[in-house]
Amino acid sequence: MNIEAVVAYCLGKPGAEETYPFGDHVLVAKVGGKGFAFIGQDEPGSVAVKCGATREEAAELRARYPDSVTVMAYLGRYGWNRVELDAGVPDAELEDLIDASYDDVVSRLPKAKRP
Repeated sequence: MNIEAVVAYCLGKPGAEETYPFGDHVLVAKVGGKGFAFIGQDEPGSVAVKCGATREEAAELRARYPDSVTVMAYLGRYGWNRVELDAGVPDAELEDLIDASYDDVVSRLPKAKRP
């Protein structure tokens, strides 16, 4: 997937909004005011997502794709990984990772803020 496809996929989620709290170089896709995907705008691009409920699940993804997936700066200790786009992670799996990150954030929102 390229940056445009990732942005379109993320913003197509119910209640998703596009924000730039860190400047033009990082788009943060949010739902209910909480980020579920951090999309790096520099070519070839990247997307950081919450990967599972535990650090071990996030580590397993990094082990499967050592050249494509790294710990996200600052949030990595909470299970967030950064995935390089067009670097080996299949599109369907990337979509699954985005879906899981979105679902995780939505599940923790108060019912009044859920889409």
